[in-house]
Amino acid sequence: MASSSPVRHAWKVLLSLLIVTAALFGVNTVGVMLGKSSWMPELALDLQGGTQIVLGAVTEDGADPTQEQLDQAAAIIRQRVDAAGVAEADVTTEGGRNIVVQIPGTADEETRARIQASAQLEFRPVLYAGDPATEFVGEDGNATPYPTPDPSANDVPTAEPTDGSDMAWITEKLQSEFLAFDCADPENTAADAPEDEPLITCDETGTAKYILGPMELSGDAIDDATSGRDPQTGAWTVNLVLDGNGTEVFGNISQRLYQNKLDGLSPRDQFAFVLDGKVISAPQMNAAILNGKPSISGSFTQETSETLADQLKYGALPLSFTTESSDTVSATLGTQQLQVGLIAGLIGLALVAVYSLLSYRALGSVIIASIAVMGVLTYIIVCILAWRLGFRLSLAGVAGLIVSIGFTADSFIVYFERIRDELRDGKSITGAVEDGWGRAKRTIYISKSINILAAVVLYILADSTVKGFAFTLGLTTLIDVFIFVIFTHPVMQLLARTRFFGGGHKLSGLDPEALGAVYRTRTQYRQVTPGTAGRAAKNTRSRAEAERRQTIAERKRAEALAGDRSTDAGSEGER
Repeated sequence: MASSSPVRHAWKVLLSLLIVTAALFGVNTVGVMLGKSSWMPELALDLQGGTQIVLGAVTEDGADPTQEQLDQAAAIIRQRVDAAGVAEADVTTEGGRNIVVQIPGTADEETRARIQASAQLEFRPVLYAGDPATEFVGEDGNATPYPTPDPSANDVPTAEPTDGSDMAWITEKLQSEFLAFDCADPENTAADAPEDEPLITCDETGTAKYILGPMELSGDAIDDATSGRDPQTGAWTVNLVLDGNGTEVFGNISQRLYQNKLDGLSPRDQFAFVLDGKVISAPQMNAAILNGKPSISGSFTQETSETLADQLKYGALPLSFTTESSDTVSATLGTQQLQVGLIAGLIGLALVAVYSLLSYRALGSVIIASIAVMGVLTYIIVCILAWRLGFRLSLAGVAGLIVSIGFTADSFIVYFERIRDELRDGKSITGAVEDGWGRAKRTIYISKSINILAAVVLYILADSTVKGFAFTLGLTTLIDVFIFVIFTHPVMQLLARTRFFGGGHKLSGLDPEALGAVYRTRTQYRQVTPGTAGRAAKNTRSRAEAERRQTIAERKRAEALAGDRSTDAGSEGER
């Protein structure tokens, strides 16, 4: 029963590995069925080709922007890139001052200009609001698209507009453009609309379409924007604080819009906050506000009120960016780099396999099998991380995977050498496997902990070009420990009970005589008895191997015992 217990344990552990592997493949299969994952890892910009733009933040006082400001700026830039119809773009913050924009393919000048422009927040009065429909039901009962605007239609107001809310701004041409305007079309963007002209745009969700008057106040007039609860109703609100000029201008605007409300002129009693050409809020004016502290109320939650406050506050900041670098990597160059990385990985695998078989003979097949299992788990985990975390495999990440091959093989070498040390002490192969495991795992845990610590520090302190290396190195180190515990050791427990390995075959890599297992105890060698002279030479080589493998303490103890035996022999001679 005692001998069979490790066998049962080994099979249970291997079965758990099979279950974990099946579960990982099952998770990725779900992602593939949902259209969100793939059976191929996502590649970073340097491997698939594309454009990387690094923007450095510039503030008026030269101080570093806050992380909140950078995050909001990154969100605005991400909206701009999406509005340009660029798929799979990646916008991230880096180093406390930079925003890194990665775009597959080559970015045109219009996209570059859109990315590098400062956030534009405008206050515009609402002239007309409607649903985003681009078609109507005709007399035949069928849906008919609104006609394309006639270029020759009148675009001059019939009368000179008296203020921003004057309906004279809506010309015949503007009306036809409004009807045909499609909110779902990414080409329909109003981010660069003239400030002194009316604007056709939609809200962020695409559920409302507006004709807005000229800009009457810019976002620079906002000193602060916060979210909080109304002390009377308890509802969430967004509270603004305007500067001196903004207070005066907004006071005049609020009086006009409130009068429109009293006259029943809806929606001309609304005022739209427009960020990069999109309406983020269009509240109704419920009073004349002369103190420069307007409050926006509505069906807000804490999250939506905080989001709007951030948009108003940070969209109004004079936060501009300079282009620190702009690099374009061709798809051909990325493919070549990937091929070189894969070739380097294959060469590394081949060298590890050759070394393992030469040094450990058949035992080297365990190393090869362990690396193969690790490769499968690493591959499927990278695919899942691409889906769940947006992880993309860069050239630095490929380098981390290649380096991990050597680190993984190192774990097995430590384990096998501990097993061989136990065999040299005269233990059985099954006992050597168990005792060697106990000694090796402590060493491996310590070394892998250092590797993980180094990877974490490197990931935190390094820039984005090195983070891929640190991430894959840390990931593969964790998988390495997992494979060592759940695959390598159980396999060795099973192999130790086979005739080939357990019997110490010459090609198994566990031959006690070839390893120099000539101890009777840890400090005393077996003697060559009469009739075994033919094996004396081999025992001499084994003894030399054993002596070479002795620790310093073992050698000193052996020398001391040998000196004691010499002294005892001299005493006997004197007697």
